[in-house]
Amino acid sequence: QGNKSFSLRKWTVLLFVKRLCKMPEGPDLHLASCYINKVCSGVVFSGAVVKSEVSKNSEVPFASEAYTICSESRGKEIKLTLSPIKEEKVKENVKRGKQQNTMASNALTLVFRFGMSGHFRMTSEDEIPKHAHLRFYTKEKPRRVLSFVDIRRFGSWEVNGSWQPDRGPCVMFEYEQFRANVLNNLSNKAFEKPICEVLLNQKYFNGIGNYLRAEILFRLKIPPFTQGRAAIELSVKSQENSEHSLSKKVKVKMENPDILELCHSVPLEVVNFAGDYYEREPLEYYSVFSKWLQCYYVAGMKTLRDSNGRTIWFQGEAGPMAPKGAKVPKRKYLIQKQETEENDAKSLVVKPKIKKTKKSLVQASPQKSTKSVVVKKKKQSKELPSVRTGQSMEETISAQRGRRRVVSHDSAVKKQQTPTRKQKVVKEEVKPKIPRTVDPMRRTRNSKAKLTLLNTVDSALK
Repeated sequence: QGNKSFSLRKWTVLLFVKRLCKMPEGPDLHLASCYINKVCSGVVFSGAVVKSEVSKNSEVPFASEAYTICSESRGKEIKLTLSPIKEEKVKENVKRGKQQNTMASNALTLVFRFGMSGHFRMTSEDEIPKHAHLRFYTKEKPRRVLSFVDIRRFGSWEVNGSWQPDRGPCVMFEYEQFRANVLNNLSNKAFEKPICEVLLNQKYFNGIGNYLRAEILFRLKIPPFTQGRAAIELSVKSQENSEHSLSKKVKVKMENPDILELCHSVPLEVVNFAGDYYEREPLEYYSVFSKWLQCYYVAGMKTLRDSNGRTIWFQGEAGPMAPKGAKVPKRKYLIQKQETEENDAKSLVVKPKIKKTKKSLVQASPQKSTKSVVVKKKKQSKELPSVRTGQSMEETISAQRGRRRVVSHDSAVKKQQTPTRKQKVVKEEVKPKIPRTVDPMRRTRNSKAKLTLLNTVDSALK
């Protein structure tokens, strides 16, 4: 029973992970960059970069006998640098036990954008993931492979690319530039949209995605469909206009950060708690991640689609700019937060929504269920025979069975006697045709009338 409950638990969480479909955002790309630098430190790669046949991205024209890989991230982008190595073994250095490595000047850069499900994995050559669309092979034996895995194939890479110029400074590691970029451009038309849509604009909020915007707005209790400019100005000015000393202002900022500060601190929270779990199985990573969530995919929260078709999770009122008649997206698997008796930590419970059928409605509503029971009892009471005095229950049941048999036999005989529709049609066709009876006096009358007509015509002609 314990093993069954564990497998059931694992199955439900795996279903939740599948349904969650968390898009990689700024923290996830930074964790991926740290993972690449960790597994590739001191490792020499060799050969060509192999692309899968299924991928529609461009080929990587790179091949080297020995090269290294290093990575860096900025917002929602990762840059990999492939640096060839020239191993020049000089006799003097060999005698001293040293090896002089000089980096070649023809290094190649690859800029990755993860799309919906992109990530990197280092595995052995026999355990390459199914959806590995770009592979880098090591020189060691047995060989290992660094793979760019993308199940949904929305991810992309650009050969010899650079950071996209349309993207603003990183919200995590370029905070001062990010804050200045937003405050200096508040008069732009982009900030006239709802705040939930403004936060996804990578020109100003590079690294913020769907789950981060939900968590930021939930902590500040800002309705998602309020104007972006008004929400940012109100949040920032409420702290700047406070009449306190410098130390008190710092304390107020720490306790009540504005929206731009949360855009910086909330992604760093994900980096801090999920750093160790990124290298483990996805099940462990998502279980820890789901405990951290307060609003996104949590049961009891409201959902609406914005003008871009993205789902926003929130609590309370939607705001004055909420779309009218918007359809609420249905979610089958949600996170339920429960407090355990041992420790008041929040545990992950995945609860599927039950489809509304007639049976479930009867079971759910107590009034309907009582009515249905009463009706069933009435029907049963009509069918049951009346128990006569001095007659046992077994005799009454046998008598009832005999009646049913007689009725069924009679109905079968009636069915045989009553002709079907096809039989009726056949009988009508087989019936002999009866000749029509003609009145003999009728013929004489007609002949007399013809004679009189002829006589009148002849007289007229004469």
